[in-house]
Amino acid sequence: MKFDGKSVLVTGGTGSFGRRFISHVLKAGTPRRLIVFSRDELKQYEMAQAFDSPVMRYFLGDVRDYARLVQALRDVDFVVHAAALKQVPAAEYNPMECIKTNINGAENVIRAAIDNEVESVVALSTDKAANPINLYGATKLASDKLFMAANNITGGHRTRFAVVRYGNVHGSRGSVVPLFRRLAAEGAAALPITDPRMTRFWISLDQGVEFVLRAFARMKGGELYVPKIPSMRVVDLAEAVAPGTPLRTIGIRPGEKLHEVMCPAEDALRTLDFGDHYVILPTILEKTADLTVNAEGQRGEPVPGEFEYRSDTNPEFLDVDALRRLLETP
Repeated sequence: MKFDGKSVLVTGGTGSFGRRFISHVLKAGTPRRLIVFSRDELKQYEMAQAFDSPVMRYFLGDVRDYARLVQALRDVDFVVHAAALKQVPAAEYNPMECIKTNINGAENVIRAAIDNEVESVVALSTDKAANPINLYGATKLASDKLFMAANNITGGHRTRFAVVRYGNVHGSRGSVVPLFRRLAAEGAAALPITDPRMTRFWISLDQGVEFVLRAFARMKGGELYVPKIPSMRVVDLAEAVAPGTPLRTIGIRPGEKLHEVMCPAEDALRTLDFGDHYVILPTILEKTADLTVNAEGQRGEPVPGEFEYRSDTNPEFLDVDALRRLLETP
């Protein structure tokens, strides 16, 4: 989707996703304004050196601050909500701070978007929000529920909300790849892995950005979008980064899963297959909304009753060679 002549705002816009999203939008068209909303003035300064287009705007602010969000969202057409506290151990140790940003912040974005007649909002989620076992995942599940249910409280306002959920992102700051690379460069005797059985979903930053852009084109409001993406084994990733390096098992960290889920079995009755992606429908659906057909005219088919989209049973896996090729891609 292009945003020619439109105003677009990205919360948490100085993060890995935000920077790549801004780059895609600037290359694809000519938005009227492209707004980065985030807390870190140094990252905004650094980003302004890289993106000096006249359409760029940089707003200092925190999603915890409703009044500042109302100011930032004036005359904005589209919002990507990427701001979140994402580190699992930090969230476990500082639970209230995670709740303030990930849940209260989500509510503030919803209220400010409705008050400003924003056209569409897409919120980023995570596989950790499906059957969560840590606080970060629990807060993102609550955030997902807030955004999906927000379509029921817009009244006469035009604002519509949807959610995009995907797994580990190659190239993001939270990826284990930089750690493996650093240890390999330092000549480490072994690479630490949590468990040799561990699997994860795998997506590139560019794929994540493209999927979010398609969500804007597809959405009617209330959908939770899940892309069909490959899985990978952590041991294969280590081999791709540092061939022949021994592995040292350190055990699963608190709040970490052996395998990830993106479409839980409990949601199977509300999950539709659209070919290249799944859509999980909201628990309470507006009576007038038909989400079985998206805004592009594609029709989704119900999945089997026992369906579950898991990283370990995913039919598509990346082998070592495929992972190595992906890691060579900027």
